[in-house]
Amino acid sequence: MSEEQEQDRDRPPPGSWFSALSPLIWGGLWLLMMATALETRPFMPVDETRYLAVAWEMWIGGDYLVPHLNGQTYSHKPPLLFWLMNAGWAVFGLNDWWPRLVAPLFSLSSLFLCARLGRWLWPEIRTISGAAPLILLGCLFWTLFATLTMFDMILTFCALLAMNGLVGAWRRNSSAGFVIFAIAIGLGILTKGPAILLTTLPPALLAPIWGKALGDSWLQGWKQWYLKCGLALLGGVAIGLAWAIPAGIFGGEEYRNAIFWGQSAGRMVNSFAHGEPWWWYLAILPALILPWTIWPASWRSISYLFMSTGGGFYKGLGDGGLRFCLTWFLPAFITFSAISGKQFHYLLPVFPALALMLARLLVERDDATSHAPVGEKKWSRSGILLPALPFLILGICLYLIAPVGTLFDLPTWAGKLNTYPGIGLSVVALGLILLDRVGGPSSLMARLTSLCILSVTLVIVTHHAAKPLLAERFDLRPLSQKIGAWQEQGVPIAYVGTYHGQFHFMGRLTAPIAAVGKNYADLLDWLAANPEGRIIVINDAPSTEAPSAVNQPYRGRYFTVFAVADVVADPTLLK
Repeated sequence: MSEEQEQDRDRPPPGSWFSALSPLIWGGLWLLMMATALETRPFMPVDETRYLAVAWEMWIGGDYLVPHLNGQTYSHKPPLLFWLMNAGWAVFGLNDWWPRLVAPLFSLSSLFLCARLGRWLWPEIRTISGAAPLILLGCLFWTLFATLTMFDMILTFCALLAMNGLVGAWRRNSSAGFVIFAIAIGLGILTKGPAILLTTLPPALLAPIWGKALGDSWLQGWKQWYLKCGLALLGGVAIGLAWAIPAGIFGGEEYRNAIFWGQSAGRMVNSFAHGEPWWWYLAILPALILPWTIWPASWRSISYLFMSTGGGFYKGLGDGGLRFCLTWFLPAFITFSAISGKQFHYLLPVFPALALMLARLLVERDDATSHAPVGEKKWSRSGILLPALPFLILGICLYLIAPVGTLFDLPTWAGKLNTYPGIGLSVVALGLILLDRVGGPSSLMARLTSLCILSVTLVIVTHHAAKPLLAERFDLRPLSQKIGAWQEQGVPIAYVGTYHGQFHFMGRLTAPIAAVGKNYADLLDWLAANPEGRIIVINDAPSTEAPSAVNQPYRGRYFTVFAVADVVADPTLLK
């Protein structure tokens, strides 16, 4: 072995400093994203405003057992998110910022649980615990949803907590991990019902696939393993039933049927919305895990799966940690694909499995190339140019929207964007590309950090660019406050169509809004019974035909509020 090769072998592990500092890196990036989201984005209708409305009615009504929306029982989601919002208000006082932090705090916590799981699965390779959260946060899909008020981020946290408990039970040959597993299932049921079982049960049931490959730490036998898995499952279900049974009793028969059937098996077997073909998730998955799908290093690292151990067995397929992640990802992915209702964010609870697998493969390739003869090293050729180039181009395109818009017939919303942040995205992308290529061979952790920074920067830039458009089309605070003022004055309010609670929290409404059908008897009856009232309708254009009309842009259309007297005088206003 040459002197140069000896020196290379004796160097510290590449990126060791990055591995140690990675919690500060992803924590700081999360903080920047959340600060940007709070400053630039209003409450987004209809989902965020609906969840806030439910939490608000829980706050003013004092009914913490049965959630309500617009005075009616709300059976679509269990109450954990609403409880957490109310808990924060009890501590910090009623405010707008706390409910926007609840779900994102679970996305931050999920990064730490992902790192912890990496240490459980591969305790001898500490780089994985630093790399996996960077890969997870670097997924553009995850990064965007990390700032939203959604149940799926809380469900992801519960899935990660369950996985930590499961592997911890195996590693320590202890029942303590099953207690964590049970608590995670219980919290998941309180978050989104039985959906948590799709991601947590397969790894527990398929332990023979990954257990022995992970190590012979579990000494109690398979009978004890499955017994304790069963007890943990019962414990988790008991946590959920501790709420569901009394809620079903006090919520009434319709509510009881909805929470025990409609939100579990009924929805899974025959979803009434978001129906997509079985292959839909398979088709969109590569886009969801960008930029990693366009990084050559990701594809090269897959070769680890097929490296022979010398005995004819593929090394990667014998890795216990990879096997565990596959039993987590594949059964859930297949089940999600089979269910008729599909949305992007349903896949969030299995994204940590993908991040951990990619981290393991990348670290193995990094280790193999770092110990190869100097002339054979190829890791330095797997730079970040290819995945970083689209960020550079996107920044330039964003900045050029304004001048290009004068030459081409672009949509009207394009002219409302703030294009200057595009310069910042391009500068960051160009700077990281030059640093990677001019600064000499970079470590794996340095490159993961660079790509993660680019994803977070894109989300931050997108928020700043869209701020004027979001303020115009999605900020319902002005109209909500007008409705709240009318309600305080005793003015009856009605909504034509299905009301999703868009105005309740921001308007601090204390009474329901009457939901009436367009051109139906209940609308006519309400108009006749409330001559001093006001009625809300969605139109394609603002109304200028009635002096009482109050118009509010809304998602490319308009909310218009009419005085009942004007509608009675001219019924065509509601057409």
